Amino acid sequence: MSAPTLIVATTLPRVGVLAACAQVLRRDLRLAVRRPTQLIQPLVFFAVVTLLFPLGYTPELGKLRAIAPGVLWVAALLASMLTLDSLFREDATDGTLEQFVVSGQPLVALLAAKTLAHWLLTGLPLTLMAPILGIALGVPTAAMPGILFALGLGSITLSLIGAMGAGLTLGVRRGGVLLSLLTLPLAVPVLVFGARATELAIAGDSLTGPLYLLGALAVLGVTLAPLAAAAAVRIGLE
Repeated sequence: MSAPTLIVATTLPRVGVLAACAQVLRRDLRLAVRRPTQLIQPLVFFAVVTLLFPLGYTPELGKLRAIAPGVLWVAALLASMLTLDSLFREDATDGTLEQFVVSGQPLVALLAAKTLAHWLLTGLPLTLMAPILGIALGVPTAAMPGILFALGLGSITLSLIGAMGAGLTLGVRRGGVLLSLLTLPLAVPVLVFGARATELAIAGDSLTGPLYLLGALAVLGVTLAPLAAAAAVRIGLE
């Protein structure tokens, strides 16, 4: 059993729920720092997919600006999925998830902390990188705050949806394809509302409506996704 697993097993039962979640969050962040390739891979994929459009479609900024909302959101969605398969699988392999179950702490809260770590390591960097790539697509600088806000809300929901999919495919060997099939349909509303918010931001119009919808999806995800993920993980561990 690995050292991180032993730390979780010996400390989680002795602290409160918030402290236990903080320990899980710190543990995942430390492990991610030790494996920088997993941090860089989604960002490189996001950049490559986005920058291929000026090369393969057209260098005219007017035309690129028209397709920028769809390009940014599809690329961000696909990039965020690259690390979903390992969200729970490695912890299931080394026994950490079993320690979570018997630790005496709510499994829902601990998995929510892991999902937050995924967003901090993947969703947040993708959100911060989007304005830089948007410049290559002709996006005006005035639209950047709206794009950042929309992608921030949307990426939270994408991480929550991914946590449900990762839990459901936990017991499936090489379940990456199945994970994609489960999560992509659920992510369509986020993609639609996010692209619409980005389009309105580029046009200089009010994007309040799509942002409200993205916020509602985020609240729904925060409410239901950790419960669904915990139930799926328990089934996968049996």
